[in-house]
Amino acid sequence: MKKIIVLIMGLSIALSGCGTGVLAQPLPTTTITGTPPPPAATATATQTFTITPTFTPSPTPTAAWIHQGPEVVLVPIILYHRIDISPINSQYYVPPDKFEEEMKLLHDWGYETISTELLIKAITEGADLPPRPLLITFDDGHLNNYTAAFPIMQKYGFTGVLYIVANYMGADQYMNADQIKEMANAGWEVGSHSISHSDLTSLEPYRQRYEVVESRTLLEEALGVPVLTIAYPFGVSDSSVIDYAHFAGYIGGMSLGFTYDQGVSNLYTLQRRDIKGTYDVKQFAAFLPWQGDPIFLPTDTPTPSLTPSRTPIPTYTWVPTKTPAP
Repeated sequence: MKKIIVLIMGLSIALSGCGTGVLAQPLPTTTITGTPPPPAATATATQTFTITPTFTPSPTPTAAWIHQGPEVVLVPIILYHRIDISPINSQYYVPPDKFEEEMKLLHDWGYETISTELLIKAITEGADLPPRPLLITFDDGHLNNYTAAFPIMQKYGFTGVLYIVANYMGADQYMNADQIKEMANAGWEVGSHSISHSDLTSLEPYRQRYEVVESRTLLEEALGVPVLTIAYPFGVSDSSVIDYAHFAGYIGGMSLGFTYDQGVSNLYTLQRRDIKGTYDVKQFAAFLPWQGDPIFLPTDTPTPSLTPSRTPIPTYTWVPTKTPAP
């Protein structure tokens, strides 16, 4: 009997001690759940700072969009080639810091990038566009479009259109298929810039067909994305080239020019302004159809020289040093 009493007393003491532990545990739990730290404060520092744009578009931009078209719409299209420091003082190089100044100004002045598909829809059918729509295009497929232009444009919430020379893809200092696909997955478009970057107007019809029609097929097979438009090398085309662009199924074509009016009459020669590395940000701003608050312009931009530096004329020496086998 004594043994039973002792056993019961021991069990009672043990349960009493276990109960004390159980009661003690909820105290820190109550404190933690009472005022938890904001989730955003614990997530942004290590997980999203490299991929989340600093500037994000309005969550409901369509509320302020304006109907344009059909027939003629006002949409500037700007063109870049290389976003890098030029080793030969070429106007076709725009230094990354200058490129960022230009992208920041576009953002501060309320420009929004749109797709070529939306532009063509506005021209042919009419469509709602942002108050200040814009296309930013890049010719040739240089590697610095991926390493320099891509992160800067992500920072300001912009996407662009890559016009790829099929035979340059994967060559030295040119983007490879995986890099182009990454940009496409981030919202960029891909267009054709021919197969060999030849002056299409100088070619025989069978070669024009190869450069215009087959380039679309090759790019779509290699990248797995739609290729809807073509940019003619050197901005030149003729009726035969444009006929092949129609035949290939492109919905439009990119040329060069100085107007922002895009319409049915120039659907296959859309006007793009080539942005040169010799421009400062104030000169760049002068090319824009909609001006914004001048507070966003620098006040210490030096006066440009009246005698521009000599730059090489584009020639067929623009062939990469290592061209992949077709």
